[in-house]
Amino acid sequence: MTVELGRFGVWALAERWEGRAEAAAELERLGFGTLWLGGAPDGGVLRLVSDLLDATDRLVVATGILNVWTTPAAEVNAGYRDLAWTDRFLVGVGAGHRERVGEEYHGPYQKLVHYLDELDVPRDRLALAALGPRVLRLAAARTSVAHPYLVTPEYTARARETIGSGAVLAPEQHVVLEEDPARAREIGRANLSRYLGLSNYARNWLRSGFTEEDLSGGGSDRLVDALVAWGPVDRVARRLREHHEAGADHVSVQLLGERQDTSPEFRELAAALAE
Repeated sequence: MTVELGRFGVWALAERWEGRAEAAAELERLGFGTLWLGGAPDGGVLRLVSDLLDATDRLVVATGILNVWTTPAAEVNAGYRDLAWTDRFLVGVGAGHRERVGEEYHGPYQKLVHYLDELDVPRDRLALAALGPRVLRLAAARTSVAHPYLVTPEYTARARETIGSGAVLAPEQHVVLEEDPARAREIGRANLSRYLGLSNYARNWLRSGFTEEDLSGGGSDRLVDALVAWGPVDRVARRLREHHEAGADHVSVQLLGERQDTSPEFRELAAALAE
């Protein structure tokens, strides 16, 4: 059976969870179903996964993502064997970005296919980072979860049409719990700046109807407002629900700002989502 991710989860950089197992237990108590460890850098993240699983009872821990260019498949296989005792571990893999991998980044689709061939991890314990239609279809064919990042509910609806009903669709959503438009966009734009120069995201946004002008100058208000759910907690909760209405099975929340992990903001959001 596919791992049960729950309706909502939390996405945060793996490095922030070192020595913070009790914070993961707090997320579980708040009702979040999955903790996505973003930017998983190397095999060390698998030890972190084990620590977080030991501290929780129901929370799923997912890598989001292990980069297929920098993380050998054999290393992932060994790590999975150590954690095969639990059904709460989801191995998320992906191709990363040409701009960060360098000259080796050629034929990324075939690299993904070959990497999946090398993995000794059951399909129902695999997730694939996916944006374009071809990789979305690969996620549906070879894994149990498609995990798009920095997308809108409109994108989620198109992704559901692409993958059909057989795979779990688990988009990530940036969130800023800030009611002042200028401050909210400032926080959102600061985080988006690292992605605007990455070609796979740019192509996806252009496919989604944004323009080159939207992607210039740090990102237009239109782009920021579409990719970052900001405002009071009830408005943010509505945006998260829109992904479900568009066909998502699970939405991972990445909270931006000064307090990004377990915090009063997450408690407020959990309460709003439970209503």
